[in-house]
Amino acid sequence: MSASTSGAPASAENRPPAAIDHLTWRRHIPALAAAVAGIRQASDDWDAVSDSFCDADGWTIDEKRYDDGKVKRDAEAWRHVEVFLDHGPEVLAGVRAATQDADYVEGPISEDLRWLRGVDATLEHAGRLRSEWDQIMALMDASLPGSRKLYEGQAQEERNADGWHYADELAIRGPALVRAADYLAGRADTEEPARTERARVALARSASGLRGTPPASPPATAAPSPPVSGRSR
Repeated sequence: MSASTSGAPASAENRPPAAIDHLTWRRHIPALAAAVAGIRQASDDWDAVSDSFCDADGWTIDEKRYDDGKVKRDAEAWRHVEVFLDHGPEVLAGVRAATQDADYVEGPISEDLRWLRGVDATLEHAGRLRSEWDQIMALMDASLPGSRKLYEGQAQEERNADGWHYADELAIRGPALVRAADYLAGRADTEEPARTERARVALARSASGLRGTPPASPPATAAPSPPVSGRSR
């Protein structure tokens, strides 16, 4: 007897492929929304104090605190860029698979969909930066054992500073991806019960049709003739 019950969620093996894909990419949407908010918060925190390190003409008067503030902003922002690199490509693929041609022409996400190409490019460049960083660290470990501890901090600061540009772009373009993904996920949730009901009705009709047609009787076979007993006269 099967261990699952009628009230238990369907296993991945028993769910249709469309449902598996939908559930997989949808679960990343909150992470991307939080990453956008995190980048904006890092930017706002820096903007709130950066002017205090400058004079009325905008020239820096406290170099150390100014530089330290930018380092902190860049490090925090890059942490959220990493979230986009980990989750963004799957959400992008899911959005494009769920989008209909009409969505690009009109509707609540038509404008958001036009931003997706920019998100693609930003993630590609940021991913290249992360790969270069990983290669540098691997090379450092291989060629100069122990040097990573000395130079990793400086290398991190340089990576984060280069990554700020991509973080800023994701803070601008990322919300479009989140909105489009959220809308399409909600639409799929609305359409799924209707598809399930149509399938149930079709299955019920099919079963009813089978029950209403009596099975054909098998052809009758002729009974063998009994042997004729011999009589003597």
